[in-house]
Amino acid sequence: MRGERASAEQQAHRVNAAAELLSSGQAVAEAARHLAQRYRLSERQARRYVERAQQQGRMSVPQPSAAFTVKLPAGMLGRLRSYARDSGRTLSGIVSQAIEELLERVRAGSDGG
Repeated sequence: MRGERASAEQQAHRVNAAAELLSSGQAVAEAARHLAQRYRLSERQARRYVERAQQQGRMSVPQPSAAFTVKLPAGMLGRLRSYARDSGRTLSGIVSQAIEELLERVRAGSDGG
């Protein structure tokens, strides 16, 4: 796996492991050595995870994504693409947020329908 970037899920697990080691009282160097051995990382990379854990603490672990096809009216898709470009966001991110907000309203009993 050398040279491959860790997924967001792997990164979160590694930062969380580093945070646990630090909270258990391990020194930074000791925590980095432990992470390097556990995840087969260089000590330098492990140290980066430990430093990240020091700065931001535990991270939420992202859920894996799955693809599905949605058909939208062409005009709506055009507006969505423009919004994504202008806001610097992805279509997936925008649609995910919109669906999450819809589901929250439905759970709260105010789906508007």
